[in-house]
Amino acid sequence: MSYCGAIATMPEDKKALHGAYHDKFYGFPIHDDNELFCRLVLEINQAGLSWETILKKEATFRHAYHNFNIKKVAAFTEADRARLMADPGIIRNRLKINAAIENARSILAIQREHGSFEKWLAHHHPKTKEEWVKLFKKTFKFTGGEIVNEFLMSAGYLDGAHAKDCPVYKKVLKAKPMWHKVANK
Repeated sequence: MSYCGAIATMPEDKKALHGAYHDKFYGFPIHDDNELFCRLVLEINQAGLSWETILKKEATFRHAYHNFNIKKVAAFTEADRARLMADPGIIRNRLKINAAIENARSILAIQREHGSFEKWLAHHHPKTKEEWVKLFKKTFKFTGGEIVNEFLMSAGYLDGAHAKDCPVYKKVLKAKPMWHKVANK
């Protein structure tokens, strides 16, 4: 069953939470580097957990990571790491916290070289999942195959976020830039 079909079969309380993400965010292009960073951090934190857990904690993640401001997170100190490890509103995993900080620093370097994280992604698009994973493992921390796959699907760089018969699928296609549509054919 497709992810889209899974939404329809969820209990109402879960449908509201998952449905909002599915209908408005999943698979749509992201043009803001801080939001791209947000999605990467959330996908990293989802590893080993349910996406529902992450969706429920998104607001506290935003608060803890200063709304995913890349410059602020890149400047986090040991005191910030300790603050995050003590925050019950997020996933308190030292490896994931360290990855968020180190990845923010990597994105700053990418921005200096390419102008933005989005432009860096566009420069490398299209790639196969395997090529993306290799690139991400070379560039970022805590980015295995499933994390990279979900991040790229959620930001519209890899297909698979929606079934082709899902009403949101056509909205996602319309939202993608022309170069992106050609590359994904």
